[in-house]
Amino acid sequence: MSTVPAGTPCWTDLATPDLAAARRFYPELFGWTGRVAPQPEAAGYTTFLKDGRPVAGAGPPAAPDQVPIWSTYVATDDADLAATRVEAAGGQVLVAPFDVLDQGRMGVFADPAGAVFSVWQSMRMPGAELFNAPGAMCWNELVSPDPEGAKVFYELVFGWHPEEQPTAGYGYTGWRCGARIVAGMMPPLGDGLPADMPAYWSVYFAVDDADATAARATTLGGTILTPPRDTPQGRLTALRDPDGALFTVIALAP
Repeated sequence: MSTVPAGTPCWTDLATPDLAAARRFYPELFGWTGRVAPQPEAAGYTTFLKDGRPVAGAGPPAAPDQVPIWSTYVATDDADLAATRVEAAGGQVLVAPFDVLDQGRMGVFADPAGAVFSVWQSMRMPGAELFNAPGAMCWNELVSPDPEGAKVFYELVFGWHPEEQPTAGYGYTGWRCGARIVAGMMPPLGDGLPADMPAYWSVYFAVDDADATAARATTLGGTILTPPRDTPQGRLTALRDPDGALFTVIALAP
């Protein structure tokens, strides 16, 4: 893909205090190569490529006390308008929209339940150029204790329409944007996370073999948060990298 439609997750990046460790861990895990931005103001921001195509990024945290986290970016035609909609819908503007060199314009927001997400208005960089393939982002999922509030918020901000998809005894919501389901939402199910943890966006990466990837992650210093399990969408496992950033990998069902 060379462009991503507005309202669709288009990019993900990792904020981490140990950028050098991330540059070692993820290429070993996913077969990525890293391209470090040469501009001093980019602070070592690294674009990860799979088969020569951008799939994700990594950079230093915005604040010293920020926990390591993978962020979901949603494509937008107007980052400033998105910020206005976030505030009107009861969310927070954490970082007001700004230009990222000549690559694009981004803003960082939080929904009313605390889930942090970003928007990306492309200029030279459209976002990721590979999706739904091993080593690339394949899904983005909101885990929220307030699904009803989230349904109102994200419809106002992105025009997403929630569609209920009951799964495994709990309510699962698909976010429809136009003709496509572009993301999902589920309630917290434990998974070893603190009971008072705020809502958050989870990023999924496709792999060929979820079990082998989980085992490889542990040898590289990561940890398995939830062991590999089968779902209708494929076999998945939630992992943490050596600095604690959460992400999920899935071997997609045919």
